[in-house]
Amino acid sequence: MSETVTTAQNEAGAIGPGRLVLVVGPSGAGKDTLLRLAQAACADDPDIIFPRRVVTRESSADEDNIAVSQEEFRRVREHGDFAVHWEAHGHSYALPLGIDDDIRAGRAVVANVSRTVIAALRRAYVNVVVVAITAPPDVLAQRLAARARHSDGNIAERLSRSVDDASARADVTILNAGSADYHGRQLVRVIRNEGWQE
Repeated sequence: MSETVTTAQNEAGAIGPGRLVLVVGPSGAGKDTLLRLAQAACADDPDIIFPRRVVTRESSADEDNIAVSQEEFRRVREHGDFAVHWEAHGHSYALPLGIDDDIRAGRAVVANVSRTVIAALRRAYVNVVVVAITAPPDVLAQRLAARARHSDGNIAERLSRSVDDASARADVTILNAGSADYHGRQLVRVIRNEGWQE
């Protein structure tokens, strides 16, 4: 597996003043579930944006991405229309360039990304908050087995993966082992910059 990242460069420096909230965590942690709950809770707030990722994999009930072919992804990337892109699990992922305008306008942009891109994003944006969503190993394994998505690859390999980079450390960690509604509310408080403990 290879993971790489590039970001759109801004000659004037880091992009702000809005916040970039990066949701990261292992496969099976429930990131997409909590993001869906948070997006529903923030639906009436025009200053909170949940961009759809561009992915070289079909959308599913669990992940509402913009599905493109590898060829289309490469064409868009070469045209410079991604804010950030990376490779993981045999697929290509990206966030659209439009998030830069949202952040310049002072909005909060919330996105699920690979931990491998955090360092580059911390350099590219003024206000980055990293939220790690995780769960106990047995829960992760059960969720991955229940999902049974062929493109997930080897479950044991995915569970053992880690990123040893200080810049990838989370600002907030949510242990998603209880009520999804409760943990979704925690994520909303982080997004709204209200603190995350009830």
